[in-house]
Amino acid sequence: MPRTDSDKRRSGGLQVADPPASAPATAAEPQPESLDKVRDILFGSQMRAVDTRLQGLEERLREEHETIRTDFAKQVESLDGFIRSEVQALTERLAAERARRGEELKALSAEIKEALRSLEKRHVRLEESANMADAALRDQLLMQSTTAAAELGKMGERLTAELKRSHAELASAKTDRTALASLLTDMAGRLTAGPSAAPANSGKNGPRS
Repeated sequence: MPRTDSDKRRSGGLQVADPPASAPATAAEPQPESLDKVRDILFGSQMRAVDTRLQGLEERLREEHETIRTDFAKQVESLDGFIRSEVQALTERLAAERARRGEELKALSAEIKEALRSLEKRHVRLEESANMADAALRDQLLMQSTTAAAELGKMGERLTAELKRSHAELASAKTDRTALASLLTDMAGRLTAGPSAAPANSGKNGPRS
C-alpha cells in the first residue's frame, strides 16, 4: 500500500518501505488504530525528536526575533536620542548665534549713532568756525577799508597841498614875469628916449652905424 503525504509528514519525511505486495490475501488488513500504534512504535522516537528540534528552532527563532526587535528598538531609541541631542545643540547654537548677532547689531547701531552725533558736532563746529572766520574777515576788510580811506584822505590832502603850492608858484612866476615885462618895457622906453635926453654926449659918442 503506498504511503500518503500525511504519513510522510508524520514520519518526518523518512521513506519507509512498504510491505511486500506478495502478502497473502488471506491475512486480515490491519485497522487504522493498529497502524498508528505500529507507526508510533516504529517512528515515535524519531517523530518526537523531530518535534523537539522543531520546537527548539521555533524557540530560537522567537528569541532571535525578540533580540532583533529589542536591538532595533534600542537602535531607534539611540538614534532618536542622538537626533534630539543634535537638534537641541543646533537650537542652542542658533540661539547663541542669534543673540551674538543681536548684540553685534546693537553695538553697530550704537557706533552709527555715535558717528552721527560726532558728525553733527563737527558740522556745528565748522559752521561756528565759518561764522567766526566770516566775522574776522569782515572786521579785517572793514579795518583795511578804513585804513585805505584814511590813506586816501591823507593822499588827497597832500595832493591838495601840492596843487596849492604849485598854483602859488605859478602865480608868483606870473607876477615875476609881469614885473620883468614892465621892466623890459621901461628899459626899452628909456633906450628909445636916450638920444634926445643926452645931446651933450652926441658929438662925443656919435651914433653907431
